[in-house]
Amino acid sequence: MISAVSAVRQVTDEKDWDGYVALAPDGHLLQSYRWGELKARYGWSVDRFVVETANGMAAAQVLWRRTPLGPLAYVPRGPAMTDPAAAGPLVEGIHEVARARKAILLKIEPNDLDPSPWPTLGFKPSHLTFQPKATLMVDLISDLETIRALQHPKWRYNTGLARRRGVTIRRGSSEDLPVFYELSEITGARDAFGTRSLSYYRDLMNVLGFQAELLLAEHDGEVLAGILIATFNQEAIYLYGASGDHKRNLMPNHLLQWEAMRDIHDRGFVRYDLWGVPNEISALARNGAMGEDLPEPREGERGDLWGVYRFKRGFGGRLQLYAGAYDYVYNPAAYWLWEKALPLARRVLKRGRHTAAD
Repeated sequence: MISAVSAVRQVTDEKDWDGYVALAPDGHLLQSYRWGELKARYGWSVDRFVVETANGMAAAQVLWRRTPLGPLAYVPRGPAMTDPAAAGPLVEGIHEVARARKAILLKIEPNDLDPSPWPTLGFKPSHLTFQPKATLMVDLISDLETIRALQHPKWRYNTGLARRRGVTIRRGSSEDLPVFYELSEITGARDAFGTRSLSYYRDLMNVLGFQAELLLAEHDGEVLAGILIATFNQEAIYLYGASGDHKRNLMPNHLLQWEAMRDIHDRGFVRYDLWGVPNEISALARNGAMGEDLPEPREGERGDLWGVYRFKRGFGGRLQLYAGAYDYVYNPAAYWLWEKALPLARRVLKRGRHTAAD
């Protein structure tokens, strides 16, 4: 028998943890056990906290990272909650650990448009985000013909063109990652965004295991393009894409995305997250906008990822906005320096990452 609010406890078992996160309809990949294990290979440590109530639960995978100013505590795309009343006890438990470790702040980026209950729990809105502020989400509940009808006519044509010209799609393995990496370097240089190392792609596939999938587009035995997607709960996420400069007229990227949607639809997933759009789009469009309602920035306002956004927009997804980032400050002086130093570091590095929780 569960009391009104049980004590905060930490979870160490993968099956138990993912079971809690999956209870929430929007329980996200970035809160999954294996995502935490992946981040643990790249400078983060991980704790997983849960509170249960008579009406549900709240669970948060907290990533910790050392900085010159002190530790940072971070909850990407979470917490996962089925009872909002559990949020208060949950963060109190995290605060106890964070204060003991002398953390600067606890940053959360909810997987939700609604900012509640964070302001009432002492969190302040932050303009510094690690995750995209908005994404394009393709709903997969309908039949394939309905999903296809929402795409731009030119995108449907390009998919058929790729097939007619002999482009084929196959599932890749870790042995295909070197060619995917080479294509990603070409893509990053062409579209002006940062890329990951070959070792990171290997770790992602090895650690995520069955949750990670590599799809490749080929023509006459030559790999032209690839995408890395990850699945969790009811959702598939397009994390990385790569394509070369050769035979782009065969439209391999259009066929890749459509075949990915067909496959995950047939396997019962209900959403395909195209993973982020430029920040200026989130400021121009209303939540749920799609098709012709999605904005097109003027020429001078288009950022580095304009071409990526234009490609994603053609697949008929709806715009999903997020509440943004919220910070709970433990050390005001160090936090002030953090607020000043991080934007400067980002401008110097100018990395423009496509994915999350570095």
